Amino acid sequence: MARPALKHVEFTKQYYIKNNLLQATTTNSPVNSVYLLLLFLTLALLGGCASVPGPPDERDPFESYNRFMFSFNDSLDSAILRPVAQGYQNITPDLVETGISNFFDNIGDLNVMVNNFLQFNIERGVSDFGRILWNSTVGIFGLIDVASHMGLQKHDEDFGQTFAVWGVPDGPYFVLPLLGPSTVRDSVGLVGDIYVDPLFQIEEEGNVYWGAVILRFIDTRADLLSASRILDQAAIDPYIFVRDAYLQHRRNLIYNGNPPIDETMQFDPSTDADLELELELELELEQQQSTPDSPSSPEQVP
Repeated sequence: MARPALKHVEFTKQYYIKNNLLQATTTNSPVNSVYLLLLFLTLALLGGCASVPGPPDERDPFESYNRFMFSFNDSLDSAILRPVAQGYQNITPDLVETGISNFFDNIGDLNVMVNNFLQFNIERGVSDFGRILWNSTVGIFGLIDVASHMGLQKHDEDFGQTFAVWGVPDGPYFVLPLLGPSTVRDSVGLVGDIYVDPLFQIEEEGNVYWGAVILRFIDTRADLLSASRILDQAAIDPYIFVRDAYLQHRRNLIYNGNPPIDETMQFDPSTDADLELELELELELEQQQSTPDSPSSPEQVP
């Protein structure tokens, strides 16, 4: 029963990474950036034409390409991004790391507030404004999250969710280079997220801009280290695990944690059997851990 929650933890933070990498990987010339991106996508599509295992998923018509890009992103993460994040976490005191995370979360609350108002969630938008006000002043530019202690809940909204509320369909699942899991709708919404984000209003030529982008990315990736270990240990097919977790998490966010029941899954006997077997295995494991010294016998006399 803990797996869905862990998936939500991973992808709630994983989506923030997108706000950092997209701008950081572009050049000073937008035309050159587009050409490079199109060239990269073309090569990826040519390299991802291999057949995929199992029956096709209607949500994932680009699975061949998506698997190729997922493998590319995962290799890059294993070789560079994860080691850097581990080193950052090892040398940074917990108090400092928490302050850095709070600072960037406070910046992200502006995008959350804008999208809550665009979705006509007035009460949540006012709450987001209160978070920004209190954390930016009493919380010393967001280093201390005083708003949460005051009962102002942190929300998670973006333009992809706003488009969904406006009735825009999510479109096919799509893995972006470097940025990871997305959909066609969320990829378009990413442009709005970047435009609203105050971090990307800083002059690009300055050291402050690049320092903030790199620090924000490393800090966010460090927060995902525990979720990455769970993914490595739990997933038989990591690609399907990530895809299903992302789509499930995004659906949960769009409905603010209360999505409608999926009628196709409600009475699926195979799903019920799998859940029952998983619960039985977890119960047996807990019993064994609670009584490590007691002998285990396959047969017990009543």
